[in-house]
Amino acid sequence: MNRKALIREYKERPRSMGVYQVRNLVDGKVLVGASVDLPAILNRNRAALRLHSHTNRALQNDWNALGPDAFAFEVLDTLELPDDCGYDPSDDLRTLEALWMEKLSPFGERGYHKQR
Repeated sequence: MNRKALIREYKERPRSMGVYQVRNLVDGKVLVGASVDLPAILNRNRAALRLHSHTNRALQNDWNALGPDAFAFEVLDTLELPDDCGYDPSDDLRTLEALWMEKLSPFGERGYHKQR
């Protein structure tokens, strides 16, 4: 297969979407989020932390103090992509993320989110 065909196949491959967490292995604090492209968002979080530019300052501070080996980047739940090509996963992702936020309650000492 030539290079163009491989690139096209990669771009057309459906991405896994769902909810993820960045978990501090030392104290158990978590950052929970949702994305239509889980591999990409996990890589983006890793890169931002490595470059000291993550938007969550508390997470960034812990990363700086503890180092990358003290964190796990994990998929919590995924959404199945329906056959409907016009499907917009936004509402389903928000709902799924809200369920995980309620279950994990990642606020205060338990996480990197501010109480709403």
